[in-house]
Amino acid sequence: MSTPYPFTAIVGQDDLRLGLLLNAVSPAVGGVLVRGEKGTAKSTAVRALAALMPEVSVVPGCRFSCDPVSPDPACPDGPHAEAAGVSRAARTVELPVGASEDRLVGALDIERALSEGVKAFEPGLLADAHRGILYVDEVNLLHDHLVDLLLDAAAMGASYVEREGVSVRHAARFLLVGTMNPEEGELRPQLLDRFGLTVEVAASRDTDERVEVVRRRLAYDDDPEGFAARWAGEESALRERIAAARALLPRVVLGDGVLRQIAATCAAFEVDGMRADIVMARTATALAAWAGREEVTADDVRQAALLALPHRRRRNPFDAPGLDEDKLDQTLDEAGPQEDNDGDDQPDPDPDGGGDDDGGGGGGVPPQADGDRTPPRGESGDTPSQAPEGSPDAPGRSTGAEHQPVASAEPFRTKMLSVPGLGEGAAGRRSRARTEHGRTTGARRPQGALTKLHLAATVQAAAPHQRARGRSGRGLVVRRDDLRQATREGREGNLVLFVVDASGSMAARQRMSAVKGAVLSLLLDAYQRRDKVGLVTFRGKEAEVALPPTSSVDAAASRLESLPTGGRTPLAAGLLKAHDVLRVERLRDPSRRPLLVVVTDGRATGGPEPVALAGRAGRLHRSEGTASVVVDCESGYVRLGLAGELARELGGTAVTLDELRADAIAGLVKDVTAAGRAA
Repeated sequence: MSTPYPFTAIVGQDDLRLGLLLNAVSPAVGGVLVRGEKGTAKSTAVRALAALMPEVSVVPGCRFSCDPVSPDPACPDGPHAEAAGVSRAARTVELPVGASEDRLVGALDIERALSEGVKAFEPGLLADAHRGILYVDEVNLLHDHLVDLLLDAAAMGASYVEREGVSVRHAARFLLVGTMNPEEGELRPQLLDRFGLTVEVAASRDTDERVEVVRRRLAYDDDPEGFAARWAGEESALRERIAAARALLPRVVLGDGVLRQIAATCAAFEVDGMRADIVMARTATALAAWAGREEVTADDVRQAALLALPHRRRRNPFDAPGLDEDKLDQTLDEAGPQEDNDGDDQPDPDPDGGGDDDGGGGGGVPPQADGDRTPPRGESGDTPSQAPEGSPDAPGRSTGAEHQPVASAEPFRTKMLSVPGLGEGAAGRRSRARTEHGRTTGARRPQGALTKLHLAATVQAAAPHQRARGRSGRGLVVRRDDLRQATREGREGNLVLFVVDASGSMAARQRMSAVKGAVLSLLLDAYQRRDKVGLVTFRGKEAEVALPPTSSVDAAASRLESLPTGGRTPLAAGLLKAHDVLRVERLRDPSRRPLLVVVTDGRATGGPEPVALAGRAGRLHRSEGTASVVVDCESGYVRLGLAGELARELGGTAVTLDELRADAIAGLVKDVTAAGRAA
């Protein structure tokens, strides 16, 4: 086993280290989610924490790590007779992103069931992690149903397995740590809420600190054992401090005044439910124990709020997690002891005015957050288009100067756009697909390795041959040819590639605002359905890939908000650029089916025969089976129907902006017409 990097040798990352240590002191805090860019010591810190965890005493031979002092009465390996326990190091169990449900929660021991005829339970990773650490790297890439199972077990302290004739409940209390890079996609707000704490990490911009990081890492790589030995004293001291804080924790007093501050803070920041209050209380108690105090203070509450509330304030995926610290301080002062607010201090608002209230917006810690994503509608400063909103767009206007970005209209709920047929892509919530998880629809002979056994079909295939195979005992004689793979149908995530017209004909301020609002609505839908998204824009003389395919829809939303408009309409260039993107993605991820969403008024200008060239580009997509929908942005009394023509060339469907906004899209594009269908 390789020597882990010492926890005390990590440079900086104070919030990360504190979040992990508080959970080591009090696992009831509920775990920690570490969000940050790649290369910021997220995994290193988690693996280093394992060496600091106190040893655990377990019942000898128990696969579920029962405590000999108070064994679990429902333990599947129990009941346990009184016996001396054996000590071992706390385990760190890593859950791979591609793990199956059986591997996580356990399942029927198929080998014993078929060979011995007995019903036995084979424990999963949740049992292995009991009284230790369960680490999920890239938790945002984990299948949703696995995250649900994982967080339910973490919240209840137990795992319940009801499947294939097995009914088992066993203890599963562990320190849950997840790491993620937000650029690769977000967790749903409901799942974010199940993590006790969240910390944001980023690489230091201090030169001296970066130098020290490199120096220590190179020294560790050259001699891991020697490097660890040099930090052994600090590691031992930290291990003792964790043990002391754990011992002190039951004696820490959480007074009524502090509880009032916690409740007032959660109410002021409008977090949903009561979990935030409970997590804050447990975190503040752990902070006091970590500091060696037996009473929680207002400073503990403040620090607990900074760790427990930012990720619970997200209302949609386009909101950056964060907390307005000025508002936090004001709330804590107002909810503090009454003696602090009497006398001259009654008119507490800041005299320099304006009311310190930020309107509940939550300033946010992340440096990339630039306030509200949607500026006020009346804010200008750029020159609006001079064309009347209701008039047709003259081709000559397409050559105008570049317009500054306009704010998007409010996003709205859209009905589902789905790709027809039955796919086999990554699990998601959009189109029908054969998946590893979902409802069982039948059985078939396995093609390659068996991944999900259909037990009933396997027994049925083997049963007629038992006498010929000389069966004499309880077990069933099964051969390779008898095995049957379960076929399941669920939903897959798709690649939704947006091709957005940013030319001068789209530059009318009100229209572009509506277009951006529609695309943001579709992006929100893509987030909820676990799709990958990409963004291609075209204007002037060329098209560009504004965002390569990614799971981070908030990155796409950010690029869309800053999108300028102006110039001619190279529609063919946009479609050909989209074709190049899809061609590359088919090589990278061949099982993920694409959905092309073209947002345009259908005009094509610039270059020789722009309309004919756009038609040929559309037919190219149709010939390759790309499902498509055209969002028609044409406005005014005179309509040329060019977007409808483009949809026919693509072999897809055209939908107007008004139809999209009115939620009337369901009957029109319940299933997007596949390419290859008769035009």
